[in-house]
Amino acid sequence: MSAWAAATEGIRRVRRAPMLVIGAWAITLLVSVPLTIALRGMIAQHLGDSLAADSAAAGVNYDWMQEFADQASGVGVTFRPTIIGFAAVLDNLSAFLDASARPVVIVGAASVYLLGWLFLAGGMIDRLARDRPTLAHGFFSACGVFFFRFLRLAAAQWIVYALLFGSLHPWLFGRLYPRLVHEVTVERTAFLVRVALYGVFALAVAACAVVFDYAKVRAVVEDRRSMLGAIKAAMGFISRNYAAAISLFALDFLLFAAVLAGYGLIAPGGGGGATAWVAVVIGQGYIGARLAVKLVFWASETALFQSRLAHAAYVARPEPAWPDSPAADMM
Repeated sequence: MSAWAAATEGIRRVRRAPMLVIGAWAITLLVSVPLTIALRGMIAQHLGDSLAADSAAAGVNYDWMQEFADQASGVGVTFRPTIIGFAAVLDNLSAFLDASARPVVIVGAASVYLLGWLFLAGGMIDRLARDRPTLAHGFFSACGVFFFRFLRLAAAQWIVYALLFGSLHPWLFGRLYPRLVHEVTVERTAFLVRVALYGVFALAVAACAVVFDYAKVRAVVEDRRSMLGAIKAAMGFISRNYAAAISLFALDFLLFAAVLAGYGLIAPGGGGGATAWVAVVIGQGYIGARLAVKLVFWASETALFQSRLAHAAYVARPEPAWPDSPAADMM
């Protein structure tokens, strides 16, 4: 199977499993709603019956948002103009490239969110690999089986990403970049050098992400218990099929970029009343599309790996049948 065929097959598999997208969107909502409620209470307390309340309700009051964020704590410090529309995407991208710290409350919420994704990942990849409905007992059985295995894999990921953000990033931008632009007098040249270093760092992160994605795929498809073995097997598969693996990642990334570009074109920049609700709907649609693209990454990588096994929809682990599933034993 070619990279293009794998990408197409990945999209088809995700389209056949809409509940996966809904489930991914639901866990995003469950994590974000408590923070939203807390932020709403802080905003209401700060505004009270002041004149700024009417201005904030009528539209985006950037001066008041800045004033609120400067005196706020916890989740309140995130309430800035950069959370509106496509600015939020650019803010997250800037924070990623510059390895900027986030408030503790956001880090905590992100950790809970990642744990939720880690739990669902096994069931999602299993469903995409089988390319047929597994029902609730089959899905959650796979989630439970692979959750603790993926926790061990996450520990390895944490070590690798800690090295990337704790060592490689400071070396690139704290030591190498000043040396490269030390004699540069043209600001444009310095900017291009920094962009090039951003590209180097992004490629390193992407390479690690691809390895860990294929490690998850091989762990699920082959029912692997050793996550170090899964990582080694993933690196072996990529090295033997590097052209297809790189091309597939490029195609999937182009799909992700298309979603970002589409959101950038239609995302409202601010406003109140009906415009605010339109912005919420468009924002939630973007989140759903972004999550669907993440599933396409997994589905297409799984399809490529299975095609090289010459066995489409092959999964080594038998699908549990009710009432023989682990969930039945717990009941």
